[in-house]
Amino acid sequence: MLLNNFKQKIFLLFITSTLFAQIEDKFKQLDQEIATPNSYRTAAGYPGHEYWQNKADYTIDVKLNDENQTISGFETITYANNSPDDLNYLWVQLDQNVRAKDSDAYKISTGKMRNKLNFSSMKPGFIYGDKDAFDILNDFDGGFNIEEVVAIDGRKLNYVINKTMMRIDLEKPLRSKSKTSISIRWNYKVQDRMFMGGRSGYEFFETDSNYLYTICQWFPRMAMYNDVYGWQNKQFLGRGEFTLDFGDYDVRITVPADHIVASTGELQNMMEVLTKEQINRYKTSKTAKIPMIIISQGEAIKNEKSRSKKVKTWRYKAKNVRDFAFTSSRKFIWDAMGVKVGNRTVMAMSYYPKEANPLYEKYSTRAVAHTLNVYSKYTFNYPYPVAISVEAANGMEYPMICFNYGRPQEDGTYSERIKYGMISVIIHEVGHNYFPMIVNSDERQWTWMDEGLNTYLQFLTEQEWDKDYPSRRGPAKNIVNYMKGDKNNLMPIMTNSESIYQFGNNAYGKPATALNILRETIVGRELFDFAFKEYSKTWMFKHPTPSDFFRILENASAIDLDWFWRGWFYSTDPVDISIDEVTWYTLDTKNPEIELPLKKIEEENEPIQSWQEKNSIEIQETIVEIDEEANDFYDKYDPYEVSILDKEDFIKYRDSSVVENQEKKIYNSNLNYYEIKFSNVGGLVMPIILELEYEDFTNYIIRIPAEIWRKNRKQITKVFATKKLVKSFNLDPQLETADINLVNNNWPKKVIKSRFELYKTKKHGRWKTYKENKMQRNNRSKNEEKSIKK
Repeated sequence: MLLNNFKQKIFLLFITSTLFAQIEDKFKQLDQEIATPNSYRTAAGYPGHEYWQNKADYTIDVKLNDENQTISGFETITYANNSPDDLNYLWVQLDQNVRAKDSDAYKISTGKMRNKLNFSSMKPGFIYGDKDAFDILNDFDGGFNIEEVVAIDGRKLNYVINKTMMRIDLEKPLRSKSKTSISIRWNYKVQDRMFMGGRSGYEFFETDSNYLYTICQWFPRMAMYNDVYGWQNKQFLGRGEFTLDFGDYDVRITVPADHIVASTGELQNMMEVLTKEQINRYKTSKTAKIPMIIISQGEAIKNEKSRSKKVKTWRYKAKNVRDFAFTSSRKFIWDAMGVKVGNRTVMAMSYYPKEANPLYEKYSTRAVAHTLNVYSKYTFNYPYPVAISVEAANGMEYPMICFNYGRPQEDGTYSERIKYGMISVIIHEVGHNYFPMIVNSDERQWTWMDEGLNTYLQFLTEQEWDKDYPSRRGPAKNIVNYMKGDKNNLMPIMTNSESIYQFGNNAYGKPATALNILRETIVGRELFDFAFKEYSKTWMFKHPTPSDFFRILENASAIDLDWFWRGWFYSTDPVDISIDEVTWYTLDTKNPEIELPLKKIEEENEPIQSWQEKNSIEIQETIVEIDEEANDFYDKYDPYEVSILDKEDFIKYRDSSVVENQEKKIYNSNLNYYEIKFSNVGGLVMPIILELEYEDFTNYIIRIPAEIWRKNRKQITKVFATKKLVKSFNLDPQLETADINLVNNNWPKKVIKSRFELYKTKKHGRWKTYKENKMQRNNRSKNEEKSIKK
């Protein structure tokens, strides 16, 4: 018997623990998900007292061959091992090998055959095959050719290339707190970026037979060694971007003498590569209030026709940057202006071909300056001397320089989409100077740590450009369609960069929205802005992790946000809170002079039932109406008439029950009480934001913290008291929480209005319509008016 009882207890314990384990604790602390604090990174999200990071300095000579579109270079890396570890070997990134013929990026790309294919689609990545077939489909090999790797004294070093990584074997370990220098000679073919895609490459302009080069990931770069991963040597597959240490650069760039070069860093030999007039214009632009032209469109057009056989070497230096990129072309127009950031003047500059005008001349440098001002307000003062926007039909960022898009039609007109798309991409790419170029997160591991944070600040910057700016990402309502999608096609934000589905929504849109919701709805602007700025300033020129970000925002705001990180960053649950039921209560005062008339009105307002309606027509008279003797007391008794005894009973009740002042206050308040049942249909816990719309057409918003869901994750009941009668209750009336289903947000239920369009299908094929932008339509309309007047 005792044994049976013991078995029953064990069984019950097992069942109970199993059921408890199945209950997901959405408010569970993140202790198991984030890194354990240590002497390198504290529990408050700050660098620890033993925090360290390595440094890589570069001296590079590089030559761009415009005849055969090749790059060749020689570099010396001075690597400082500030870690507590001795290093037996070094890892160097060869990202350009993603364009090698045997690149894994081509092998893992997928595609389907169609009945009709454009020649431009027959490119590496879409199709892979055996060597003979692939040589036909892809005759371009754009990977690095490593000519030599040598020590500072010229001795050859052994090295092994593993796809996009190269291991250099040291003759003796690089001791902790010591340095070494190595040199590498290399070359590669520059790709046609307009055909092959990617970040680096060239664009060829057939109209004037000129090239515009955007050169990035162009030299062997040291991989990062840190306290989190050791060597961050994950292979580059084309999406997860770059993880790099800071360093100082001294770079000599040799190009055709008629090319203009823009680059990371400051130009050191202006007198050798620019004309006196260009130098004077540049000096004047430092104090200009609006962008000033350094190289005009007319001068650029003249330069396009030049074909110099000579070369020039442009020398740029950059301090404390994590990377280096440059652009070169005959086609560049160049404008600039000085921007006051803190106590320093930063040169905001733009380089662009004539094909980008008038948009770039009008907006580009202004957008650069605006970005520096707004981002600096929310983070830290921009520390670099220049910030450059280059129009290159692209969108990619590097320290002090970025490549953007935004060309008008040939007639100079442009659509709103192109205009705002151009301004947005400039804001976004210039903003990347802050994240990750300065707050140097691990892009290869966590895309959202730079793209998400940057997109959040991009939204704030856009809204300070124009209060009606059509921002794509940031507002909660804009992420709804993504969050209500098929869960099989969704992944948590905390997903490695190379494994993300729906990259833009996952790594840009959702984290930006989450931060905006924190600022506007959860934490509040003052607290959030302080915490975000604290994170930004703390991790300037350092390597933060997600754990550091989560911790510092909580520590600087005094708000437990583990439930928020768990829901928004570690799950794919959507927000869907519903109003299930509303019951209206008023106090039964026991006062017959109040309650009996109310009951009478309720009875009179009861709906007439169908049988009653029919009887009123078919039955002319009833017995009690015909025969007086059939009537008694109850036929004449008025149940709603107040008697003296009713009044006396009420006085006795009132004097015995309502004694205290607070009780009298409540009793005499005449409040309305509404019991509301809410369900968490989506799974993502969020605050309950409830609008009360009164019968006098005024309204009031009540905000209930997300912690209301702590004891029941699925359904809760809450009572609300009001003085005025409520006409309707509306959840999330200002669309703050990204609720995916507005149909269940109202009581009484509201009709959701939508529209549909009728169209007629052409019998064979489709109707072709002429697409014109609004500027073109406006011009056409004015011409039509002139024609009518004539």
